[in-house]
Amino acid sequence: MRMPPLVRLMRPGDWVKNVFVLPALVFSLPRLLASDEHETFLRMLAATATTFVAFSLLASGFYAINDALDAPSDRLHPVKRKRPVASGAVTVRLAVAFGLVLVAAALVLGFATGTGVGVVLAIYAGLQLLYNLGLKRVPIVDATVVSLGFALRAAAGAMAIDVQVSVWLLLCVYFLCLFLAFVKRLCDIAAARAAGVAGWRSAAGYDDMVELNWLLGLSAVPAVMTYLMYALSAHARVLFGVRAIGLALLVPLVLIAMHRFYRRSLLGESDSPLAALLHDRVVLVSVLLYLVGTSVTLFAPGVEPLLSTLLMVAGQEEGP
Repeated sequence: MRMPPLVRLMRPGDWVKNVFVLPALVFSLPRLLASDEHETFLRMLAATATTFVAFSLLASGFYAINDALDAPSDRLHPVKRKRPVASGAVTVRLAVAFGLVLVAAALVLGFATGTGVGVVLAIYAGLQLLYNLGLKRVPIVDATVVSLGFALRAAAGAMAIDVQVSVWLLLCVYFLCLFLAFVKRLCDIAAARAAGVAGWRSAAGYDDMVELNWLLGLSAVPAVMTYLMYALSAHARVLFGVRAIGLALLVPLVLIAMHRFYRRSLLGESDSPLAALLHDRVVLVSVLLYLVGTSVTLFAPGVEPLLSTLLMVAGQEEGP
């Protein structure tokens, strides 16, 4: 069944991006399970779920406002012209009003969850406001603002459950989302060129695929490196013990998924994470294997002595 225009305006398929509020809870689970703090876990789960909903509403509000502002240029793009405002299914005035209502609801929900969560949501809203007022037209700055928004999600997830978050994890989220932001911009150019659309131009003026390929490489390398540095950091060792090394061993799956996102963008296919999961079997299998691998690494019995036996670990005597 086709979604109503206002629901499509909210882009519910993109709510999957708000999973970045989850790492703080997921990485706290081993300690919670070991201490048998079930009531604390339920409280933290409820706070994380509320934060996820708040960010989904806030992001949807700015999607609606952004679509209203970008409608003239979207009508020239072979894919974006199908959006509700660009296609005429929703008026510009209604899209802006609807977006403002969603933003207000998100901020109320955020402050109800906790002052820290509310403040982070307000900072995110301020960044998005600046983005729509002009930063989205400044190359690299536009992608940086988007990526900072995802780092704020991770920070809000930690504040919601009152735990510290590793700087390596925040940097990993930032660089990974910077990579995905450039993936989206590469996809926009490739799709427009494949459709032979000469009048469309990206808001920030990206028109050189060589430059975008360089920016993709510049963001992909630190994304992988900061992920490895987090998995091998003292912070991760305190949280997970030797199990943290298992997270580092999953990096090939991360590389496979990142390459598939890049390849899809190069071919002008959809840059949506949900679309990639639904239509690209390699992405789906890689993500599922990563989730299974993470679950086994963090929670399965017998993993810790196995890793200690097979691998050299700081603090142990090195083998031959």
